[in-house]
This record gives sequence, C-alpha cells and structure tokens, in this order.
Amino acid sequence: MGRYHRRTATKVRDGEVQKKNRHAATPTYWNTPQAVPAVDRERPGRGYKHLLRKQDIVDFASIVPEWERLSVGLDAVLLARGSSQVDGWYDLGVVGICAWEREIAQVHSRSHVEEHEALLDRLQVHRERDGKGWVRCEFTESTARAYQLLHIFLHELGHHCDRMSTKRKKEGGRGEPFAEEWAYRYERVVLDRYLETFGLTW
Repeated sequence: MGRYHRRTATKVRDGEVQKKNRHAATPTYWNTPQAVPAVDRERPGRGYKHLLRKQDIVDFASIVPEWERLSVGLDAVLLARGSSQVDGWYDLGVVGICAWEREIAQVHSRSHVEEHEALLDRLQVHRERDGKGWVRCEFTESTARAYQLLHIFLHELGHHCDRMSTKRKKEGGRGEPFAEEWAYRYERVVLDRYLETFGLTW
C-alpha cells in the first residue's frame, strides 16, 4: 500500500490554531460593496423570457439624471428569473427586474392600469377592458422593455434611494407609496430621453 502524508492536526501560527479549510465567503455583489453596480443575469425560468439585455441597463443608466449619486450603495442590477407574484424587487443594494412572461400581452386589474395610465398612454399600449375589472394590455416587446425600465426599474431604484436616505441604511422607511411616487417623478423626466435613445416599435 502506498504511503500518503495526511495532515491531521492544524498548524499553529503566532500562538493561534489555524483553520484547516478556508471559511471566508467568496466575494460577490451580495456580500461585498461594489465600486459601480454590477449587471447580472439569471435564467428566466419556464414560461418567461428576458426582454432586457445587460447593455440595456447600462444604456438606460446613462440617461437617468444624477445616476452617480442615485447609484451610491447600489451593488447590482439583476435580470432576475420570472415570477407570478412580482415584476421586480429590491434587496439591500440589489435591484431585481424579473423576466417577462412569454405571452407578451398581460392582464392587469383595472386599478393597476389606472395607476399607470399616463405611462401606458405615452407608450401607446392598447388596452381592452373585459367589464369584470380586468384589462388586457397589448404590449409589444419594445413597449414591454420600456415599461420595465421606465417603471419597474425606477420603482425599485426608488426603494434603494429610500433606504440610502435613512441614518443606518439598513432598510427604507417609507415603503411602496414612496417608491411608486419616486418612479412617477423620474418617469416624467426620463421618458423623452428614453424615446430619443431607444425608440419604440409597435
């Protein structure tokens, strides 16, 4: 039988027993602050697809006023897997924009559509009401991308700005109403720049 040299006891260095294995977490944007936000992508998941590319996030950030200030403390923008529950999310320095359903047209509640009527009008998204409180929004891939950037991304960025305005910077204190109003305000500022930069097709 061959002889193998196995270390069964840990070394002692400067009077302290050293660990056998490396226990430090691998640095990622989840556990390590980033100098500039990373842009990452997950698999979209069954029944979903990513309409946005990483470059779309970079290009959109370039037209957001005061991006350098707004993105302080933002570690990543993640093109996240699709969800039947949310269109996007924010988690301590990471903004997630969920993949879109493969069926581009979407059905929303009438109240949801009315809240976003101004943007849907500007994007020329045709709507059909069914008389039962639901509205079918006939997005195209182009208008869906615009909606993801101009509303979903800006809404989640609003949560980030809410959190960064607090003393401890652990969590936002003003919640959904603040993020939604923040998104509406920036939509109005960014929309014309978006149309000039990206354009729309129907």
